[in-house]
Amino acid sequence: MNTKTKKPGLSSPERPGFFRYTAAIFYDVMLIIALFFLATALLLPFNDGEAIQSPILFPLYLLSISFIFLAWFWTHGGQTLGMQAWNLHLISNTDAKITWFQAFTRFITALISWLTFGLGIFWCLWQKEGRTWQDINSKSHIVFIKKIKLNKTK
Repeated sequence: MNTKTKKPGLSSPERPGFFRYTAAIFYDVMLIIALFFLATALLLPFNDGEAIQSPILFPLYLLSISFIFLAWFWTHGGQTLGMQAWNLHLISNTDAKITWFQAFTRFITALISWLTFGLGIFWCLWQKEGRTWQDINSKSHIVFIKKIKLNKTK
């Protein structure tokens, strides 16, 4: 984040701790699970009260829903709801807004990270800059921005 555009009441960005990072992921997973219920419920009236019966189409449908949800937040403000709760912000390595291509790369790499039992997430513990696989592949990273209480004395 450029210091010239820094908002009042916010400190300089720093790397988030592992607990804060995973807590934001947990919040977002809870939201995505609720979104899956809603997305499935929307299909029921059109399919005789059943979800998509295809073992390939239904997971692709849910993955598409989760990508659109996450990518929209990432490209429009750089924060999902879980990231907002934990004061985390996703920025491009060039300090620009995240593009849809970066969001797609981040999403696919995060899926691979989780399919390897979270190795891509734990990677930040060993990597010298503290970046996950999705940070590295999408040329973006998550920062923690502390909120500072401003003294308003009269």
